[in-house]
Amino acid sequence: MSVGIPISRLWPDPGAEPVDDAALTALYGRADRPHLRVNFVSSLDGAVSVDGYSAGLSGEPDMRVFGLLRMLCDALVVAAGTLRHEGYRALRLDERRRAWRRERGLPDYPTLVVVSGSLDLDPAQAAFADAPVRPLVLTRAGAVPPPGLTEVADVLPCGTDRVDLAAGLGQLRRRGHDQLLCEGGPLLFGALTAADLVDELCLTVAPLLAGPGPGRITAGTPTPPRRLPLRHVLAAGDGTLLLRYARD
Repeated sequence: MSVGIPISRLWPDPGAEPVDDAALTALYGRADRPHLRVNFVSSLDGAVSVDGYSAGLSGEPDMRVFGLLRMLCDALVVAAGTLRHEGYRALRLDERRRAWRRERGLPDYPTLVVVSGSLDLDPAQAAFADAPVRPLVLTRAGAVPPPGLTEVADVLPCGTDRVDLAAGLGQLRRRGHDQLLCEGGPLLFGALTAADLVDELCLTVAPLLAGPGPGRITAGTPTPPRRLPLRHVLAAGDGTLLLRYARD
């Protein structure tokens, strides 16, 4: 891709020269074991959105990493509410990123995985209807798919009263999806944290104050704090910070 706003390393090994796509890919990389990475963008004062949407916080540096993380994953996990609200389209990659995946023996596209306890999903949404790879839906036992959903997605029950995320991730990994990327929303992030399933957080900090109102990147039932060590700090020319935290 053509790079407009440069991104440089701040920590560790600070460097004044901007990192190219190859260096950026190496900084994030793929883990050598099953791994769940969460990616979010936040304002300086902790907001998850502006005017109700995350796009108000995102800029070119964030979108560059956003696309890179999709290229690196086996499957992209997203909550149904986020899929609906953010208007997800089909999960596609450009030819350059597809070629990168082919060179490493990966399918051209990652698989979209939607988490939905109610199956309140629209099979006509482009994320399903135009998907290059058949999506998966993690749900609870007894949930009834709407007409047409099973024609465009595989529905995987996991859990009785609610979606059992540990069991759901187990099903994904049995299908070969070891490298998982979650894009939220906050309730799903909170539930994954509560189940101690989060291995990594990639957090973009946008250089703006959103003010009171919007929620945080995580929500749900409070859980004990968990330490997640800092792995790198990158800074973009527009003041955006790109942080990566991951388990040992």
